[in-house]
Amino acid sequence: MDATILGMESQYDHKKHEADIYKLWEDSGAFSPQTSNSSLKSPFCIIMPPPNASDPLHIGHAREVSTQDILIRYHRMKGESTLWLPGADHAGIETQFIFEKKLKEKGKSRFDYDRDTLYKMIWDDVQNNKKTMENQLRRLGASCDWTRNKFTLDPDIIKIVYKTFKKLYYDGLVYRGERIVNYCPRCGTAYSQLEVDYVERDDNLYYLDYGTLTIATTRPETIFADVAVAVNPKDNKYQNLVGNSALIPLINRKVPVISDNLVDKDFGTGALKITPAHDPTDFEIGLAHKLSLISVIDEKGRMTGTPEKYVGMKAEAAREEVVKDLQKAGKIKKIDKIHHVVGTCYRDHGTLEPMVSKQWYIKVEPLAKKALESIKNKKVKFVAKRYEKIAIHWLKNLKDWNISRQIVWGIRIPAWRCDKCLEWTVSDGAEPVECPKCGHDKLKQDNDTFDTWFSSGQWPFATLQTTKPGDFELFYPTTVMDPSYDILPFWVIRMIMLGLYQTGNVPFTDVLLHGLVRDKNGVKISKSKGNVIEPIEMADKYGADALRLALVWGVLVENDNSLSEENINAQRKFSNKIWNASRFVLQFEDKAKKNPSFKVKMKDIVHETTKHLDRYRLSQAAEVLYSGFWHWFCDECIEDAKKGKINAKDLRWGLETFLKLLHPFMPFITEKIWSLGFTRDKNDLLITSAWPKA
Repeated sequence: MDATILGMESQYDHKKHEADIYKLWEDSGAFSPQTSNSSLKSPFCIIMPPPNASDPLHIGHAREVSTQDILIRYHRMKGESTLWLPGADHAGIETQFIFEKKLKEKGKSRFDYDRDTLYKMIWDDVQNNKKTMENQLRRLGASCDWTRNKFTLDPDIIKIVYKTFKKLYYDGLVYRGERIVNYCPRCGTAYSQLEVDYVERDDNLYYLDYGTLTIATTRPETIFADVAVAVNPKDNKYQNLVGNSALIPLINRKVPVISDNLVDKDFGTGALKITPAHDPTDFEIGLAHKLSLISVIDEKGRMTGTPEKYVGMKAEAAREEVVKDLQKAGKIKKIDKIHHVVGTCYRDHGTLEPMVSKQWYIKVEPLAKKALESIKNKKVKFVAKRYEKIAIHWLKNLKDWNISRQIVWGIRIPAWRCDKCLEWTVSDGAEPVECPKCGHDKLKQDNDTFDTWFSSGQWPFATLQTTKPGDFELFYPTTVMDPSYDILPFWVIRMIMLGLYQTGNVPFTDVLLHGLVRDKNGVKISKSKGNVIEPIEMADKYGADALRLALVWGVLVENDNSLSEENINAQRKFSNKIWNASRFVLQFEDKAKKNPSFKVKMKDIVHETTKHLDRYRLSQAAEVLYSGFWHWFCDECIEDAKKGKINAKDLRWGLETFLKLLHPFMPFITEKIWSLGFTRDKNDLLITSAWPKA
């Protein structure tokens, strides 16, 4: 039979087929798990790490989608009740930051709008972006169950987030406290410990005359907030000064000289000016010695409560003026250079301002303790052991988690303050009628929103509890969590903590962290470097199958992948090889005898592929199939068939088997060939066919 009669053109054109094939899958209901058959094997579930609804997908998302879809299609074909639950994340400050950049382009800012108006504007923008992102997931072939699609701002998700917050509060694990926070005066919000980007840089180290001793500081503009000078109790050169006083230059205010073990006697002169309101270490020293708090930088990053000439200046500008005045007064003894680490905003990369602020905190120690136990007891297993070590390190060193953000976009904290007794009341979302403490009916809701990681930290159980009846009971704990390794401390460990707290069980059993995508030279991809690889552009040019295979090719899931357009084009050539070989096999006829060794080799390939997929070795499975199909099936078997050494029936069975094995990696072309040569009716789809037996 001529292959053209089957509808097989001489070249496979992905542009003609991929959209129609995806619609066929979606319309068939193949993406939804079978949940009613009690004889089904154990369920397999992945909750998709929800992409940010504010942006199109980037190449890192494409790798994540490819990895998860390979696993989902494989386990679906194995006959397991398989669920891949899609969703989108409102992404809190990141989304508001992106939207504010759009406002700036129009000559506007967030301050031009009231809270409700700004929220509605962001909401409308996000909904448009969310649709774009979801269509891009379809374009990449993501076989997720769209009937269960969730958004972190769905009302039923918000209700669960409120419920968790209320439970934490009344269990004594949430408190509102005044502590030093990492504050971004440009974004206008505090961040938690994990959201600080620490960068190395060189700065001036100023040695200042404090009368009885000399201190060294990189921040002379904060001398007006000093409340003490501290030395290490083991530093003998200062023992006779402890209990005496030092004199702050320019304002000539006396402060006590104290001793504390937190002082690094090898830094500068060994004498540390103590500014509890603007430095984390100083804050801890201040607490221990019951020192007062003086703030001289406000939430806009401007000076306040200082001598008049500095009031209103931005901190960096004030530093220059203070240094000039100190030099005029003869109070700078010398200036050195120091190479040190500085905390910056993970969004705009500007310097963060440590400051004392009232925020909502979670006591993480009891939550982290249970999370550590779950890892130790192997209830949560990390595919790559090095990431288990990192998770344990973070869980052992987490400080109380600041979960409040001073932004509009997100889930508003359900806490109300009584005007009369000044106490806080927490609810599950509904506004309290009166204060439970004093009965007063004038209550004001907190303006802050939840840290986006607090809501997304509940994602596995929150989604399954709000989709379809029985989902939570069947699919929780889920099977695999597969985000990129850079959000291990932000998200993965917090899901474990909150999942255990709310459900009594871990949210997932296997953690498969994948690496980042870099360019062909191993350089991190970014717009500023001009090396961005747009996934949809590549899928349109070379086909989604070629892009998917290139993204998992040649590297373990957990390692970074160097990608180039040449890599993707190479996999398109493999697509063409599959197509051309299939054209030959489907029209080939002969009278040759069976070749027993053919089936033995074929079953070996099935065994190797299955073994690698069961162990999350996607690249090894892909390489087995690539080599087996191109160099054995095409170069040897097809040539042997032409010589009468392999019969048409075996050759056709081999192609059928390869199509099944290749389907998780290259779903579009394999489904198309299946429909032309192997389907028996319109419902006979490769996506729901049985995985080959070894």
